[in-house]
Amino acid sequence: MSRAPSVLRGPALYSRSRHLPAALAGAALTAALAGWSASVWSPVDPRVRALLMVSAVVASASGLSGQDAALDRTAARRWAPLRAAHVALIGALAGAVLLLCTPSGRAFEAGYVVVDAAGAAGAVALGAWLWGGRSAWALPLGWCGVAFFVPSTEDAWAQAATWMLQPPGTAAAVWTAAFLAVGGGAAYALAGPRR
Repeated sequence: MSRAPSVLRGPALYSRSRHLPAALAGAALTAALAGWSASVWSPVDPRVRALLMVSAVVASASGLSGQDAALDRTAARRWAPLRAAHVALIGALAGAVLLLCTPSGRAFEAGYVVVDAAGAAGAVALGAWLWGGRSAWALPLGWCGVAFFVPSTEDAWAQAATWMLQPPGTAAAVWTAAFLAVGGGAAYALAGPRR
């Protein structure tokens, strides 16, 4: 029996320790439910789009912390690239869910998908860094819930608070999503989840 090259063993072990197969199955189930709900409601509504995105991110973020914090700290392998790839995979999966749940004949602008997927993935990574992997879902879900109640105005602070609901090209929304993506992704990749 031949052994897998060491380059492949690291990501495979990481994905098993982070329960990525179960997280992907949960995201697929969420995508199926989201697709059904998008067929019932208007998927062009920014609130439905935000809920689709956040539900995909929350479902796929279950493995942002490992089983044993001591093992993570003493591992010989560098975790930062694997963690960064994990966050990027969450964002890509969330973007794919958003695109797959769009009925034929309708399309989201690419800006919606990129801004929302990157910002939501960064928010869940920031949540993992702040509160640990088990509570990482709280930041994107809570932010989405609060955004529904912030009045829609031209104020930059209101647009930043409702970045998930803003049309592409809204500067405050793009900067907020970029800050979450870069800041949250870097904090999680470099420091890992809170123990």
